[in-house]
Amino acid sequence: MLNFKKESIFSTNYEDGPPEQTAPPQPATVLAVWGSPGSGKTTVSVKLADYLTRKRKDVLLIFADMTAPPVPCVISSSSLEGERSLGSILAAAHVSANLVRKNCMFHRKNPNLSLLGMLKGENVFSYPPYDQTQARELIEQARSIAGTVIIDCTSTIASDILSAVALLEADTVLRLVNCDLKSISYLSSQLPLLKDQKWDVDKQIKTASNIKPHEASSHIEQVLGNVAFRLPHSTEVESQYLAGELFAELGLKESRGFRREIEKISKEVFGI
Repeated sequence: MLNFKKESIFSTNYEDGPPEQTAPPQPATVLAVWGSPGSGKTTVSVKLADYLTRKRKDVLLIFADMTAPPVPCVISSSSLEGERSLGSILAAAHVSANLVRKNCMFHRKNPNLSLLGMLKGENVFSYPPYDQTQARELIEQARSIAGTVIIDCTSTIASDILSAVALLEADTVLRLVNCDLKSISYLSSQLPLLKDQKWDVDKQIKTASNIKPHEASSHIEQVLGNVAFRLPHSTEVESQYLAGELFAELGLKESRGFRREIEKISKEVFGI
């Protein structure tokens, strides 16, 4: 259970005596979710986090977008405990684990989930500018306090430092693309930025997203090369997104294909 409020990810109130000695925890896995505009980066990030926490895994979900902060769009304020801002972390000269803990938000009904993001009404100018140092330290400290870290990146990596650093530092990058020509145009403009070996393109998993009936998904796959996952369109997911309730469980039959792909991604990336 994530328990940052007590300065630890574990509760220290042992009613039945101290816990048994266990092996040291494994290093956290960091996943960056990136792709073309409107490809469902936030939706996939949230649904992956929700799936993993339902499996009792501790997840820290970081929303990098400072132009349209996603937190108010994915969860109601009544479901959040401690509305604090990612901006307060990145504004610091040095990012410590304690600073990250103090600025996490918590899901009242999900003790395994914590969130970091900008608040409603904030933007990139609400806080002092930051650089790669703070972004790297944030990801490093996130690794130290949660078993799983998911970073919902923005599409504009040329101007978003946190998203760009996330692509560098993540263990795996889930690269989403819609099945349309605009998405192909976006990737053709962005991928040249990632040609340097430091970006490790091999760790990027190509994923066709929000595939609707009769769309030319096979053509998109030919353009992209091998596509590891194919996320179908779900009207239920779309309704949850429009209602700001993406952490709600999926129950309709038409969402089965989407759920199966989320499970496949979880198994591939996190072994769960």
